[in-house]
Amino acid sequence: MEINVLGPLYLAHGSKRYTMASKRAGVVLTMLALSPGIPVSSDRMVDELWGEQPMANARNALQANVRRLRKMLQSVTGTTDPLRTVSSGYLLDVPVASVDAHRFLELADNGAALVDSDPHRAIVTLESALGLWRGPALLDARDGMRCRVQADHLEERRITAYEDLTAAKLSVDAARVPVSELRQLAVEHSGRERLSELLMLALYRDGRQAEALEIFHGARRRLAVDLGLEPGRALHRAYEAILRQDETLGEPRCVLAHALPAAG
Repeated sequence: MEINVLGPLYLAHGSKRYTMASKRAGVVLTMLALSPGIPVSSDRMVDELWGEQPMANARNALQANVRRLRKMLQSVTGTTDPLRTVSSGYLLDVPVASVDAHRFLELADNGAALVDSDPHRAIVTLESALGLWRGPALLDARDGMRCRVQADHLEERRITAYEDLTAAKLSVDAARVPVSELRQLAVEHSGRERLSELLMLALYRDGRQAEALEIFHGARRRLAVDLGLEPGRALHRAYEAILRQDETLGEPRCVLAHALPAAG
């Protein structure tokens, strides 16, 4: 059985897909799937489900949703469900790799480690990681605070993986970088200077020096307006290298080493 939370929540078993009929049971499943094999307390689940609208019988309501989830899991697997009751709450006894979010994180880490040493393998690995996404993280479980925090973390890692993928593509063949998509992300995530640096490099490699320089000025304006900040040293270095047409810009590996920071 696979549990998929990178987009609309659904379960997969064999060739079949199953969606959750109960939203609150889906939230319970999502919380458990984010920490497979680790107990999640009943108090934490109650707070996530009804934190802003406390209920006198919240524990009974939680148990009812757990029963719905058990029934669902049993119908999917056809065997005993993997949901365990423990002293403090509940535990989902499934392999970490059965949850798409955890597969994504492992692939993203592996791909990031390969960007400098083997960019071709990095591209394959990071494309596999990003290919697991079908929409916003935890789309059906964002009402509670804990799931929102986890969703934001996954979305940040998604952008970092995209940055790593772009860096790997630039070191192999700049023509493989979708400039329009990269430009849009740099605008949407103005606080992430690495996106602007990568965009500047992609444009410069494409013979568009003036556009590359304007990206720096645009990023500088957005940082000043949105955050009250100046661009960091790495973005300044990339700008200065492009301005003087530094010869190192012709060597992708050198540019990535000197102009771009490592993924954080």
